[in-house]
Amino acid sequence: MAAPPPPGQGGPQFMMGPPPGPGQQPSPEQIAQMQRQLAIEAQKRGITVPQYVEQLKQQAMRQHQMQQAARAQQMQQQQQGGPPPQQQVPINPGPPKPEAIAVANFLRSQDLKQRTCIFQEKRKDMFKVKRAIRALHSPAYEKARSKNPLLPPVTDRVTAENVFKLLPLSLLALRVSKVDPHEGHDHAPSKKKRVKGLWTVKVEQQQEAKDEYHYVWLYEGSQWKMKLYALGALLVILAVILFPLWPYTLRVGVWYLSMACLGLLGLFFAMAIFRLILFVITMFVAPPGLWLYPNLFEDVGFFDSFRPVWGWQETEEMRKEARKAKKARKEAKREAKLGKGNVKPEAGKDGNISAPVTAAPMSRDANTTGAQAQETAAAPTQRPMSARVEEVEDDE
Repeated sequence: MAAPPPPGQGGPQFMMGPPPGPGQQPSPEQIAQMQRQLAIEAQKRGITVPQYVEQLKQQAMRQHQMQQAARAQQMQQQQQGGPPPQQQVPINPGPPKPEAIAVANFLRSQDLKQRTCIFQEKRKDMFKVKRAIRALHSPAYEKARSKNPLLPPVTDRVTAENVFKLLPLSLLALRVSKVDPHEGHDHAPSKKKRVKGLWTVKVEQQQEAKDEYHYVWLYEGSQWKMKLYALGALLVILAVILFPLWPYTLRVGVWYLSMACLGLLGLFFAMAIFRLILFVITMFVAPPGLWLYPNLFEDVGFFDSFRPVWGWQETEEMRKEARKAKKARKEAKREAKLGKGNVKPEAGKDGNISAPVTAAPMSRDANTTGAQAQETAAAPTQRPMSARVEEVEDDE
């Protein structure tokens, strides 16, 4: 009876005792144990012992052929100096490579329309694969390659994906997917409003490079700015500690500067109290109430908080009109892109885009039409004067 294939070649290991040494034959007890095991395995499969032994031989032969083919392919790749041009490189993470760092620096300098996400309880930048592939095909990449020889060449989609996969290979960027932070919890859903465009993500096992996939940056680039900030903070702390050793003129100047800041702070509080009193008075005299600058309760910048100088309290009707105007501007932009609109939307002095005005059809009575047009032009358009922040459309 033929012996089963050795361990690791596809067949079960039948020897119960220690394997025989070189030049030694198995003992009768071991041979009997192997025969019993073969009979049991053959009975489980419903075949005879010779048929089961033949299956083990064929399985061992197939595995041997697969190993030989893998070795031949590996030797061919080593002789050619790399993988074939149309073969995608598998991802096996390792230490950062200079080429991967060069690609990461280039992509970080491009406009990938990054978004902020929460990864391991930290804020990270996230981008789509299609924008990274588009950046690798851009003329800017070819220009960067002429200056930096570490950047690999990109000729087609496959080579672009292989270049992009240098990022997960060096753990500079990883593919992530959106998850619910409260998934699996027994408590009720959180009433906290989710910030638009802010995802909580997790790393995916398959690091592929499809257009719709998202990747998160783990590479933060050069840290020389952070080092300069840390050095500056250290110098400021030392300067404050050594304030008694400053020259007399500098200490006097700091005193005047502190008094000026204190005066500005007092003026700010006085302005806030005055505008609150004015609003309370006008809320009863001329509802809905008048606010003076600055707009303390708007999420805007410093200079934008002074525009407009004054404004009425925003009511629900004003909010509805603002939403209608915003919807009309979006429709106008969409029609302009599709080529359906004859007149492009015009920007006013305040930066708002007005909806396109289409010409009214000619009426039989020209005088009546002209009078209606004059009345429409003479009618003032009322809009809310308080500053608002409009949400940008989230392009996922």
